[in-house]
Amino acid sequence: MHFYRQLTPVRALSFDLDDTLYDNRPVIQRVEQAMFTWLTQRLPSHIAVDVDAWQRLKQQLAAADPMLKHDVSAWRVETLKIGFMQLGVRLKQAEALAQQGLEVALEVRNQVDVPDETHRVLKALSAHFPLIGLTNGNVDAKKIGLAPYFVEVFQAGKDGLAKPEADLFNLATQTLQLPASSILHVGDHLKTDVYGAKLHGFQACWFNDQNKPILQQSKALTLPDVEISQLSQLLTIVGLEQK
Repeated sequence: MHFYRQLTPVRALSFDLDDTLYDNRPVIQRVEQAMFTWLTQRLPSHIAVDVDAWQRLKQQLAAADPMLKHDVSAWRVETLKIGFMQLGVRLKQAEALAQQGLEVALEVRNQVDVPDETHRVLKALSAHFPLIGLTNGNVDAKKIGLAPYFVEVFQAGKDGLAKPEADLFNLATQTLQLPASSILHVGDHLKTDVYGAKLHGFQACWFNDQNKPILQQSKALTLPDVEISQLSQLLTIVGLEQK
């Protein structure tokens, strides 16, 4: 735990979900493997699934319509739809297949192993502070067992533009009816979470379980107020456990 600034009294906390409350990397790997298998089953046998080509299409679509990056579900649907159409599938069938693909992705996406320590810390915090979830991803907090700890979970796309834009942070302050300066935002991403939180008046806690030197990180646009390597350190920060 490292303090860069003195914290002002914390009255609520907001949390990023992916890679902060659980390791999302193996989840995404399983999602992409499931999509590869699904595409293999849906495409004619003489057409091989070119993963690189699908990724290039995904980035091309985002370049043409940057708003897609604010809604990862819509981005996946659009990529699948256009990809199928480029292979000769008619519009209505391509749209139906794209929705099926999203359902396949979401089913695997919500198979998350949340660590016992995360449950312990969130349970302890939620007994004393209101908690808000702010995610740029499309995980379902109810399906992975985290919803009971939060007053609300706001999701980019459905609820506004992705962090570090203001939308989700503003929803947090409006819901909590608290000044942003009294809310501690906790997240692993130096741009979307730390920079986003500081930009919109929150206090920022960088969850750095990889022990990365902050001054060597290209996404470090501003310093957090505090850096932690374990979620349990939050209990000390807010006074629920002794140092």
